[in-house]
Amino acid sequence: MAHCVVAEAEAILDKEFPVLDKGFIRLVDYLGGDARIVQAARVSYGEGTKSYREDAGLIDYLLRHRHTSPFEQVVLTFHIKLPIFVARQWVRHRTARMNEISGRYSVMKDDFYVPAPGDIAYQSGDNKQGRSDARPDPAAVESIRAALAAGQKQAYGDYTDLIGKNLARELARINLPLSLYTEIYWQIDLHNLFHFLELRLEAHAQKEIRLYAGVLLDITRKVAPRCCESFERHILGGAAFSRDELAELRRRLSIADGQSALPALQGKALERFEEKLREGKQL
Repeated sequence: MAHCVVAEAEAILDKEFPVLDKGFIRLVDYLGGDARIVQAARVSYGEGTKSYREDAGLIDYLLRHRHTSPFEQVVLTFHIKLPIFVARQWVRHRTARMNEISGRYSVMKDDFYVPAPGDIAYQSGDNKQGRSDARPDPAAVESIRAALAAGQKQAYGDYTDLIGKNLARELARINLPLSLYTEIYWQIDLHNLFHFLELRLEAHAQKEIRLYAGVLLDITRKVAPRCCESFERHILGGAAFSRDELAELRRRLSIADGQSALPALQGKALERFEEKLREGKQL
């Protein structure tokens, strides 16, 4: 198959999509799209691209049944500007290739993240790693934001003073806070990108990284729209059950004796649901 060019992806190459107050994501390059995946999947029996509907059906089948290798044929490279605390969550996904700006070689920019007023919230009482819906009053919010900005200004002032005294950059940087923006080049295949998005679009992920994940998904739709549609339907909008949960679901729906308790589901949708129950797989 010839080089895969996706017109919608070409139109957004190197365009900055803003995230947070000073961050962005740019699609730098891509390899392949929906057509590359169906070509890779059909290579085993030598059939080329078919109709749009058949290709979409094949992508759906591959994703539902976790045939992941064709999705690894599509690779995207992003340039991302993000706060260091977001980057530290990002780097936990070890299935990508990443290069980050180095404070040993470069003088870091005076770019820090200050949460918007609506994002200032108290610690959650039932979620040790997250914030609650309870927010301080407006005066307290502005006081908190001012304190964050003042701390950042002080830290950056100390940093530039040390740089001015010719202290090694690798030492001068060590007191800079996690709110400092950094920049990365991040290359990942579509299968592992979908795994990243599944985790980082989840409601319990920190809001700041969820915002980045949402922009990543919007950009990826330009590269592989049918794949993203299938991902949103079957993974983001789907659910998985344990063996015991499936047994209870079968009992409640009377699947065992062939009688469905789901009159709202018709045709293919009902057949697919009952097939999933019988197989004990993801719904």
